[in-house]
Amino acid sequence: MKRVRDHTAPRIVLVGATGALGATVLELIGELGVRYRDIQLVASARSAGREAPVGGRSQMVVSLDDADFADADLVLFCTGEAVSGRWAPAAAAAGALVVDSSGAFRTDPDTPLLVPPVNGHLMERYPGGIVAGAGGLTVPLVLLLHDIERRWGVRQVVLSSYQAASGRGHQGVEELLEGSELALRDPDAELPTDCFRPAQAFNVVPAVGSLLENGSSTEEQHLVQETRRILDLPHLNVAATCVRVPVVQGHAAAVYIEAGGPVVRRDLVELLASLPRVVVHDSEPPSGPPTPLTAGDPDLIHVGRIRVTPHNPRGFWLWLVFDNLRVAALNLLQIAQTAQARPPRARTRLGESAHR
Repeated sequence: MKRVRDHTAPRIVLVGATGALGATVLELIGELGVRYRDIQLVASARSAGREAPVGGRSQMVVSLDDADFADADLVLFCTGEAVSGRWAPAAAAAGALVVDSSGAFRTDPDTPLLVPPVNGHLMERYPGGIVAGAGGLTVPLVLLLHDIERRWGVRQVVLSSYQAASGRGHQGVEELLEGSELALRDPDAELPTDCFRPAQAFNVVPAVGSLLENGSSTEEQHLVQETRRILDLPHLNVAATCVRVPVVQGHAAAVYIEAGGPVVRRDLVELLASLPRVVVHDSEPPSGPPTPLTAGDPDLIHVGRIRVTPHNPRGFWLWLVFDNLRVAALNLLQIAQTAQARPPRARTRLGESAHR
């Protein structure tokens, strides 16, 4: 893919271009042939001056202080909440549509929180500004629940996640690998804990994010809030336990769903297999259930261990495996594509430069 001269294509600024999520977005821009007129790569001051690959060519990364939002049509923030909270409003004020991956704006009632196949229609009348992308754990969950709700209704969701180190970006992966190497050399060594506390190497930590007064973690709270909001089911009974495991990349989750009526397993398998971006692993061993190591296509949501509970035919279990970075990056790009497809009257700056 290369830069195009099509004046209907947007000028893009990617903030956080050298981070794990930003790098994944750049990969997908190339793989999917995303059209753009120009793209600016932005990162922290310590990454400024580096080069990053964009569609088969290298491009210089600039610092946030040198970023130019004035002529941008689309700004993608692949950063933490502190950076997004400070710089996203400035980009929006300059006239760009901002799509933010952090949690900085997900609870703002005036900011759309989107997973386009589920609630992308909210963009039709949105004039522009900041749009929030859902968390990488929320996206696959709501994609499945959306169609299950339409078929049988959903009364309750109970989820236990098993989240990889890449959820904390490059630093999280590096800390896991460094700690694992240290532990193998010396089981009594003091392991690094800059990203994960306690240490993640050869360990399972039953909390992702900070712990709240009620005993829940921030990750669990966000999952509940985002799921209810995206599905437009404000009173849906959702409970979660989010766990960090010593896996480099690829989240997994065990999900119990209680539907509004009895569910026949054959019908459930057929429904799941019919969904876009979902692959059902329902064969006998040796293929067995999907795992982060063996699942396959990283752009799909892999579903296995589909079980309807014999004592309650309304309840069933699903085992999910997905590439957390690819899922989040795809969602950001889908939001951008949804915005570009809006009727002209619903747009602000995005794509309007074609008529200057």
